[in-house]
Amino acid sequence: MNNAPDKAAGESGLYNRIAVLRAERGISRLQLADAMDVNYQTIGFLERGDYSPSLKLALGLAEYFGLPVEAIFSTKPLRALSEQVYGVKVGGGQAESLTKEGE
Repeated sequence: MNNAPDKAAGESGLYNRIAVLRAERGISRLQLADAMDVNYQTIGFLERGDYSPSLKLALGLAEYFGLPVEAIFSTKPLRALSEQVYGVKVGGGQAESLTKEGE
């Protein structure tokens, strides 16, 4: 079982799901950068938390992925989407429901 702490927010102080969203959609950093009209390195800096996006870029990313900004960026560690949306926590190789049985 991995007891490593949550990934740090980086210098920007923001957590984000950009890498996860890209992977789910099969989009490269270069493809996303072209769609956002930024350098591909900017996407890497954002993913690592080394750079805070402008409001325009954050809103553009939200529109691109079809999600609200707060689903992509947060000042607090983001829970796994499966946990947040479906109430399923994944850990130790097993998935468990976060709701009580019978509810």
